[in-house]
Amino acid sequence: MVTTATQQPASDQVELVIGGMTCASCAARIEKKLNKLDGVHATVNYATEKARVDVTGDISPADLIATVEQAGYTATLPAPPRAPQRQATENSPADPAAELRTRLLVSLTLSVPVIAMAMIPALQFTNWQWLSLTLAAPVVVWGALPFHRAAWTNLRHGTATMDTLVSMGTLAALGWSVYALFLGTAGTPGMTHPFEFTIARTDGTGSIYLEAAAGVTTFILAGRFFEARAKRRAGAALRALLEMGAKEVSVLRTVNEREVNEREQRSPVEQLIVGDRFVVRPGEKIATDGIVVEGSSAVDASMLTGESVPVEVGPEDAVVGATVNVGGRIVVRATRVGSDTQLAQMAELVEAAQNGKARAQRLADKISGIFVPIVIALSVATLGFWLGTGGSVAAAFTAAVAVLIIACPCALGLATPTALMVGTGRGAQLGILIKGPEVLESTRRVDTVVLDKTGTITAGRMSLIDVIAATGEEIPRILELAGALEDSSEHPIAQAIAKGARARVGELKPVEDFTNIAGLGVQGLVDGHAVLVGRARLLADWSHHLDEDLTQAMRAAEAEGKTAVAVGWDGKARGVLVVADTVKPTSAAAITQLRALGLTPIMLTGDNREAAEAIAAQVGIDEVIPEVLPQDKVDTVTRLQAEGKVVAMVGDGVNDAAALAQADLGLAMGTGTDVAIEASDLTLVRGDLRAAADAIRLSRRTLATIKGNLFWAFAYNVAAIPLAMAGLLNPMLAGAAMAFSSVFVVSNSLRLRGFRSTAQ
Repeated sequence: MVTTATQQPASDQVELVIGGMTCASCAARIEKKLNKLDGVHATVNYATEKARVDVTGDISPADLIATVEQAGYTATLPAPPRAPQRQATENSPADPAAELRTRLLVSLTLSVPVIAMAMIPALQFTNWQWLSLTLAAPVVVWGALPFHRAAWTNLRHGTATMDTLVSMGTLAALGWSVYALFLGTAGTPGMTHPFEFTIARTDGTGSIYLEAAAGVTTFILAGRFFEARAKRRAGAALRALLEMGAKEVSVLRTVNEREVNEREQRSPVEQLIVGDRFVVRPGEKIATDGIVVEGSSAVDASMLTGESVPVEVGPEDAVVGATVNVGGRIVVRATRVGSDTQLAQMAELVEAAQNGKARAQRLADKISGIFVPIVIALSVATLGFWLGTGGSVAAAFTAAVAVLIIACPCALGLATPTALMVGTGRGAQLGILIKGPEVLESTRRVDTVVLDKTGTITAGRMSLIDVIAATGEEIPRILELAGALEDSSEHPIAQAIAKGARARVGELKPVEDFTNIAGLGVQGLVDGHAVLVGRARLLADWSHHLDEDLTQAMRAAEAEGKTAVAVGWDGKARGVLVVADTVKPTSAAAITQLRALGLTPIMLTGDNREAAEAIAAQVGIDEVIPEVLPQDKVDTVTRLQAEGKVVAMVGDGVNDAAALAQADLGLAMGTGTDVAIEASDLTLVRGDLRAAADAIRLSRRTLATIKGNLFWAFAYNVAAIPLAMAGLLNPMLAGAAMAFSSVFVVSNSLRLRGFRSTAQ
């Protein structure tokens, strides 16, 4: 769909790095505050700790930051774009797991004896409760300080979050225990306190909740620690992508005006500018995107494309920054630098996808936003119900605290973003860029895949595939003379013949009196022979007549959509050269994989039916739509959709862009044009069609992980809260279960790191 400026006002997108969020309800609260501003549409992601804000009014970034700070959190603008690896370093937040680890270890050390004394009668010596208080108080006060601090901040702003529930529950348990010890009879041996806890004690005093307060704090700290560590692992792929670029580069520059020769100068990669020429030695990373101007080598691009086989490059070939030169010394002219490089754009696409939200996640966020007040109300209602129905104060208090502790909106808030972080990060490692969560839904519904032939199924460039020699002629001699003559021409077919000839017979001979005859072919002197290469008509004009075998070979090739050229010298036709756009060696396997995913492949091409069906037969496609003009591709996709099909389109050219945008799912081959990539939903960085099957498999698995996470997050709360209200959950066990729910969701998402490409 094309949107004009009159249909929608121009908007600026601002990204903010948010600090101080501790659960999904925090993200929901910030999002709500920002969206109250005129002309602002904000999305806040708890897992990535970022806000993406679309502004259509006069709101400045400073206004957005102030709004976030008024809500009790911090907000900063990300570092300005520069070399990807430097940006990654500057934007990397301090590891939150480090502080949590210290609090957890201290709290665990102090909590273990408190819990042991409470649950093992043999350890309950005289006045053991006072030792429990001494050990438990630092845990609840200092260990749980992040929860209390966040709860106080939220209280000052008139709101409540998960930290409010934890703080209320642990302080209530500690406060009740202190009351019982100082003002009650809990510490008096032989006395039975009227408020008995569910765990029996040898002295009959069960009114203290110190083990619950310390245990809940420790369990929740453990959950936060493992959650923080897992979240960091979830974003590891993106950080690795940002950090893989070169840090220094050897630039060729003249030191002063009097010098003619250039010298190598080492400089930081961010100082490169477009047009600079730099040296890349074997084993070094290519500093930025560019064109090879000198030398030849092999380049390992596996870190960007997932393709393990190095690619041969020479003069005029494009290379991508962060790939590794594994062959000879080359000189490269920079064409893109900084945030314009393919590496930086890949990272930007991945990060944008991770900040998006699926429809199901928006529902979860709405629930998280009202979750905490509902839980507090349920806790108060539970306390009132137990007291009102004649239950003991101890039972009522235990149930109310368990309700506060067991509730967990964190799992709901982590369900989608952690799966997206891991799924999109793993995709980037395999050369698959998923543009957003909405794409995942499309991959589930697709049943038909339309494949553009040129550049998608085929290599998209001409190659010499066959040589037919006349009776008595030798193929090497034909290639030697024809290849030399064609090497002087710039026509794509001529260059394909020259390249094929050079590969088979080595260096080509020099040419004299070269002449290009428009529309017919070329002629010239090679090794003392007057050579003609071109149409049969050109040879006939010089009385070089093709025999029956050569004529049949040309007709057969042309019937299959291939290009055939005749070769002759010294008054006689000597052979036929067949040139064609060859099928990629992995295309047949890719079609098999797409069928296994339940997709019906259809090939779209401008070739005639005979030529199209010949290509389709090679790769196993049954349905072909031939003779389609570039401007008619979008109409073909529309027609298939009108027939009830959910269509994925795979293409790589400018003329595929409209069809990619029209399709329910657009997949652009990364070897194609920027226009096609921009119009697509999924970008396949490597030119291997198997990546299309991998992309759909990964997207579907990511979607399944999101749905599984959301199911368990909802199911946990639906089952756990009624159990807590019924008094069937000890607060300490409730804290352990609450912590486990978040860790489970993140760990389940991390399983996506094990996704394997079929090409590996």
